[in-house]
Amino acid sequence: MQLALAVDGHSMFYVQQKLGWFFDPRRLLAHVTAAPGVEISSAFWYTGLKDPTDQRPFRDALTSLGFTVRTKPLREVGDADQRQFARANLDVEIAIDLLAVAHRTDELWLLSGSRDLERLVEVLRIKGLKVVLVSTDGMVPREIRNAADRFLDLAELRPQLEKHEQQQAAFGRS
Repeated sequence: MQLALAVDGHSMFYVQQKLGWFFDPRRLLAHVTAAPGVEISSAFWYTGLKDPTDQRPFRDALTSLGFTVRTKPLREVGDADQRQFARANLDVEIAIDLLAVAHRTDELWLLSGSRDLERLVEVLRIKGLKVVLVSTDGMVPREIRNAADRFLDLAELRPQLEKHEQQQAAFGRS
């Protein structure tokens, strides 16, 4: 079975902050390929950057693990309450990459909480992919959760995926 993995780094950073622990990308790769006959056909990591050098060691480590890392500059946006926050919307990049590899993929693990990916998930399922959405309760909209074949709560995967202290320095912020 050919598996694709897509990690929305921005979304997952906030999920992991809420949970109080961070997952190790190496352990994630090992977990998704634990079943016999499963191979990763594509692995993508999407993240926003403050500047071109932001998260360089982490991005280099992801690349060495086999991830294709897609980045965009963060930009400051405000909301109706005048709160400012940084955002890098990579939903289009996620959609293009996943549609491009759909023909050679049986199953997709999507680590995201973006409501904007709901239609993408529906189309990938129409193309015959099994879609596993990974996030956590309270941080994933019902619409995308319902569009996926299966939902895995990241909190329940802690024993398999948690980053150990000695790895914190090598990987920095996830």
